Amino acid sequence: MLVFILRRLVQALIVMLAVAFIAFMLFQYVGDPVSNMLGQDATPEQRTELRRQLGLDASFPVQFAHFVANAVQGDFGLSLRQGRQVSSLIVERFPATLELSLVAAVIALCAGIPLGVYAALRRGRFGAQLLMMLSLLGVSLPTFLIGILLILVFAVMLKWLPSFGRGDVVSFGSWTTGLLTADGLRHLLLPAVTLAVFQLTLIMRLVRAEMLEVLRTDYIKFARARGLSDRAIYFGHALKNTLVPVITITGLQLGSLIAFSIITETVFQWPGMGLLFIQAVQFADIPVMAAYLCLISLIFVAINLAVDLLYFSVDPRLRAEGKAH
Repeated sequence: MLVFILRRLVQALIVMLAVAFIAFMLFQYVGDPVSNMLGQDATPEQRTELRRQLGLDASFPVQFAHFVANAVQGDFGLSLRQGRQVSSLIVERFPATLELSLVAAVIALCAGIPLGVYAALRRGRFGAQLLMMLSLLGVSLPTFLIGILLILVFAVMLKWLPSFGRGDVVSFGSWTTGLLTADGLRHLLLPAVTLAVFQLTLIMRLVRAEMLEVLRTDYIKFARARGLSDRAIYFGHALKNTLVPVITITGLQLGSLIAFSIITETVFQWPGMGLLFIQAVQFADIPVMAAYLCLISLIFVAINLAVDLLYFSVDPRLRAEGKAH
C-alpha cells in the first residue's frame, strides 16, 4: 500500500511540474506583462525597471524556479485586469464553483445510478427504452443549449426560478455558500441541473452496461442456483461489482465538472472561477489564466489519486497484486 501511494505521489508531482511549465510559458509567449502594466507610452527606463522588479531580466531556468516556488505558496502575482492579487480572486470565486460542481455531482450520482440499474433490470421495456432515448439527448446536446432551454422554460415562461447570479449567500470567513438560503438554492438549481445532465446520462449508461455485463457472469448464475432472492443478487452482488469501474469514472467526472463549468457559469453569469477565466482570456490576463490552469490540474491530480486509493481498497485484485510485488 505504501509503495502504491509513493508511486502515485511521484507521478502526481511530475504531472504538476509539467503543468507548471505550460502555465509558465504563458508568461513568455502570450502578451507582454510590462506593456500591459505600463502602457505604450512608458519610457525605456520605466520598462527596464519594471522588468527587473518582476524578475523578467533573469535567465529562463531562474524565472521558472521562481514561478514554481511562488506557485507552491499560492502566489501568482497581480491580475493585469483588476490589479489585485490573483490568490484573493481565486479565494473569492472558488466557493461558488465548488458548490455548483458538488451539487451537480450529487444530482448526477443520485439520479444516474438508480436510473442505470432500472434500465438494466427492465431492459426491453418501454420505460427503460425511453430512458435510453433521453440519455442520448443528454449526451448529444451541448451544455449551453441545455442551459438556454432550461432558462427559457423555467425562468422566462414559467417564471419559477431566476436565470442568473448566485442569490443570497452566507459567509463563514472567506467561504461563502448559498446552500443555507432559500434564494441561494433557487439560483443554484438551474445551473446545477444544467451541469449535471451530461454526467447523469453518462453514469446511467455506464451503470446499465456494467450491470448487464455483471449479470452474465458465472457467479451470478451460481447465486441464482443457490436460491438467493433477486434483491440479494441485484443489490448485494451485481450492483457492488458494477460500482467498481463507476468509481473511477465518477471521480474523474467530478474534476471535469469543476474544470468545464466555464460554459455553465457563463450562461448563468455564475460568479465562479469559470467566469473569471473567461474574462481573463478576453483581456489576456495571464496570471489569472496560469493560476486557473495550475489549480484545475491540482484538483484533477488530487481526485485521481483519491480514486486510485479508493479503487485499491475496493478491488481485491489490486491488493493481491500489490502484495505479490
